[in-house]
Amino acid sequence: MAENTQDIAFVIFDCDGVLIDSEVLSMKVWASLLHEHGVHIDQQYFFEHFLGRSFEHVQSVILKDFNLVVDSAMASRFADELKTIFEQQLSPTDGIIEVLSSLTVPYCLATSSSRERTRIALSATGLNRYFSEAKIFTAADVTRGKPAPDLFLHAAKRNSVSPSHCLVFEDSAPGLQAAKAADMHWLHYVGGTHMSQTAGKRENALAHWRDLNTRYPHLID
Repeated sequence: MAENTQDIAFVIFDCDGVLIDSEVLSMKVWASLLHEHGVHIDQQYFFEHFLGRSFEHVQSVILKDFNLVVDSAMASRFADELKTIFEQQLSPTDGIIEVLSSLTVPYCLATSSSRERTRIALSATGLNRYFSEAKIFTAADVTRGKPAPDLFLHAAKRNSVSPSHCLVFEDSAPGLQAAKAADMHWLHYVGGTHMSQTAGKRENALAHWRDLNTRYPHLID
């Protein structure tokens, strides 16, 4: 898509790793649970197979690669332990509150996480005051999750905005692929803690929310 920043009339945020600095915490919980079953994952594996994916996708990958069934009991433990660590350690990404407080266009979030997990995360970080239920879209809303464009297109349609007038913020490869497939403007947000532990130059990257005013001055009041 040709870059014309004045076209942007709607912003779509991914949640994990974009609004909230959650990916390192999620990786910690998964690594601990899987370790109990003799399965060991490193950061690279987590990035390649878990980041930006739905829980159902993660379940299928664990079954395929390690022949381990993530049953309802294990899924419940994951949810409980993640909720605990979120309530104790989760924080918004640095500068996002200032962005949400000063955006000049409507916005929403579109996440591969469940609605319940998203509610917990927003509540734990205080971001719930910026996102009503109508502004939250999850993988459960569409048949095909990221990297398919369906979730972003669904969010745009529900808000009566053309995809070409949307700007997506994503940290994961599946999310970026989805934004490109939806023919939306996009930025690769790399300000999360998990991104600081990876090397390499990234295309169209945003390292800190304070830089958004420089990239898209008409979006910030």
